[in-house]
Amino acid sequence: MTLIERKLTSVADLIDAGFASAEDREALSNVAARYAIAVTPAVANAIDRSAPDDPLARQFIPSARELDLHPNEHGDPIGDRLKSPAPGVVHRYADRVLLKIASVCPVYCRFCFRREMVGPQNGETLSADDLASALRYISETPAIWEVILTGGDPFVLSARRIRDITEALSDIPHVKVLRWHTRVPIVDPDRVTSDLIEALKATRKTVFVGLHTNHAQELTDAARAAISRLVDAGIPLISQTVLLKGVNDNADALEALMRRLVELRVKPYYLHHGDLAPGTAHFRTTIAQGRQLMTELRRRLSGIALPTYVLDLPGAHGKVPVERHSETAFDGADLFTDRDGNTHRYEDACAAPDTP
Repeated sequence: MTLIERKLTSVADLIDAGFASAEDREALSNVAARYAIAVTPAVANAIDRSAPDDPLARQFIPSARELDLHPNEHGDPIGDRLKSPAPGVVHRYADRVLLKIASVCPVYCRFCFRREMVGPQNGETLSADDLASALRYISETPAIWEVILTGGDPFVLSARRIRDITEALSDIPHVKVLRWHTRVPIVDPDRVTSDLIEALKATRKTVFVGLHTNHAQELTDAARAAISRLVDAGIPLISQTVLLKGVNDNADALEALMRRLVELRVKPYYLHHGDLAPGTAHFRTTIAQGRQLMTELRRRLSGIALPTYVLDLPGAHGKVPVERHSETAFDGADLFTDRDGNTHRYEDACAAPDTP
């Protein structure tokens, strides 16, 4: 099969590459008008184009189902805007903040919980003035111990820009930990260069990289090499995975991914329940299914390979460990208690079982 050598960013590109049919052009064009499309060569060449249920294709190739909205879905499903005291900053937990320094990604996941906020139409990076405001807020808030750099994907920035931001945060005494969240080592591994690694390490602070990956098929030879470059440079890696129907909603797939990550010296950190982002119901499982999977993973896996299964409560109430903090209401809805002791009702919002 012909190798893909350039990024696919349009419906026409997907059709030319064999990832969509001409009959789907109109429907997918409607999706593309709302949500950005980007598939890197690294991802495109890892997809089995002969498999209709390929787990990578499901994550990155758009579907007309993305325009089917569930009434519980929301453009800001976890309440980023409700907790944003400065441009690019989300301060949901007392001792840490998100710093969203980029609005673009090398690929666009079809289930992204920030899909209404990312893409070229939203600008590419924080402006100089907005970044200055964000850094000022962080420097004036001594409770902030950790800064989580995210977006978009912060690793789309140049090594020089990453170094500048690293050094600026390094000058804030009360900030002790910098954590970079990215998909780049998986989806665009050649970007993990010595210059990038040196930029990440241009600090006296502790640096972590949070790797986003959902299926073992993503861990190609090139991805494994990029991960090794980071780990060998002394940067600890943790992983975040989203529980996705048709991708990893079975114990075999999750077990394979978590084992492979540990073998690559990446500590599985979170298994996220799918957020209520618009047009993503066909990706979400039920809470009960997620609990069953975690029960089976606990039977199969060592503790070092087990992630924590979490739900990010809508309305900016934060993450809760699903296995430990819930009750069931009389009508079957789940009740979760947040870190402040408040109880929140959560109803599953999945596509109908017979949805193709």
